[in-house]
Amino acid sequence: MEYEPTGPAQPHQQRPVCDSYFVESMDRDDNDGIFVAQRSKQELARMHAETQMDIAEELSRTVAEEYLEDVLDHMEYMENITLPDVASIDIQTEIQWFMRPYLLDFLIEAHTAFSLLPETLHLTVNLLDRYCSRRVVYKRHYQLVGCAAMLIAAKYGDKKDRVPTIRELKSMCCNLYDEDMFIQMEWHVLQTLGWVVGHPTVESFLQMVLQEVHYDPEVEAMARYLSEIALFHKEFVSTRPSVMARTSLALARHILSRPMPTHSEWAEKFDTNVLVLLSQQLHNPSEILVQKYASPEFAGVSTMLEDFMAQQAAIARQRSPPTPPSEVYGSQRETSEKFDGCMTPQKQASSGYPATAGYITPPVTPNAGYYVDDSCPSQRMPVTPTPPNQVYYVQ
Repeated sequence: MEYEPTGPAQPHQQRPVCDSYFVESMDRDDNDGIFVAQRSKQELARMHAETQMDIAEELSRTVAEEYLEDVLDHMEYMENITLPDVASIDIQTEIQWFMRPYLLDFLIEAHTAFSLLPETLHLTVNLLDRYCSRRVVYKRHYQLVGCAAMLIAAKYGDKKDRVPTIRELKSMCCNLYDEDMFIQMEWHVLQTLGWVVGHPTVESFLQMVLQEVHYDPEVEAMARYLSEIALFHKEFVSTRPSVMARTSLALARHILSRPMPTHSEWAEKFDTNVLVLLSQQLHNPSEILVQKYASPEFAGVSTMLEDFMAQQAAIARQRSPPTPPSEVYGSQRETSEKFDGCMTPQKQASSGYPATAGYITPPVTPNAGYYVDDSCPSQRMPVTPTPPNQVYYVQ
C-alpha cells in the first residue's frame, strides 16, 4: 500500500490509494463500542422490565392479602343470595328430578366440546337451577333453558373465541329449536334473575384454598371430579359452593391418601355431614363424567376413584359376613329406595338404549309435532298436552 506524502489536507487532495478491495476500517473499535453500549442498554432495559414485573407481582400479592378478607366476605354474601331453592323446583308441573342427569350429561358434553373453563360449567348449572326456582319450565323447553344458561355463563367468564354460537347450540339440539328461541330464552333467563350472574362457583373457592398449599394436580382433578358428581344429586343443589369446595378437597385427599396440609382457619373447615353424604354418592357416577376424567388431562382420577371404591367394597365384605337374603326385606328395601324422596332418581333403561349409557340429549317432548327432525331420536316421544292455564310465576 502506497501513501502520498503526509501534510495538511487540501480541499481536492486524493485519498490514499489501496491495492486491495478488503480495507480494514480504522473505526472498528469505535463501532464495537457503540454495539456494546446498545447491547448493554437492551440488557438494562430487560432487567428493568423484569424488576418492574417482580415489583408488580409483589404488590399484587400484598394487595390481595390485604383485601382477601373483604373479597371472601363478598363472595360468601353473593353465594347466599344466588342459591337455588329446591322446594320451588319440587313443585314444577312437568320437569322432574330424574330428567336432570340427562340434561347435565348433555351440558357436560357441550362444555367439553367447546373447551370452556371449569367455572363455566358450575355457573351454567347454577343459572339453570335458579331459573327453575322462579319459573314454570315445560319439558320441551328444559334443554333450551340449559343451553341459554351455558351461553350466558360462557359470555360472562370464558374466553371470547370459545363462546358457543347459536348455530352450534342449535345443531347440538338436533335443530329442535329455532335460533330466535335461543335469543329469547337468553333474555328471559337474565330478566328473571334480575341480571345477577356473578355467582361464586365451587371452582372459585377451590382455587382460593389451593393457593395456600403446594400444587398437586391429582388432588385438584379429584376435587373437581367430586364436585361435578355432586351436581347430579338433589341433596347438593342448595349446598353453598364454599362448603362444597372445602369438603370435596378434603374427600379428595382422603381418597388419594394425601396428608392434610396446614391451611388457614377458613380453608381448613369442611362440613362432615356433606362429606359423608358425598361419599355415599360415589358408587355410580355418570358415564360421561367417568369418560371425561379418565383422560390424561385430568390425571385419570375417575379410574383412581373406581379402584378406591373397589378396595372399600372388599374391606366391607371382609368385615361383615354375608347374610341370607330375605325376599320380604329385599322387596321392602327396593320399594323404599324407589320412592325415597331424598334420593335423586337414577337413569332407567329404555328400549333401544343401554342402561348405563344414557341419552345423548335429555328427553324432550315436542310441542304437538311442531319441530320435526327424524335425525333426533328424542323427538319420537309421545306428545304431552300443554295445560290451558299456563302459570309463569311460582308463588
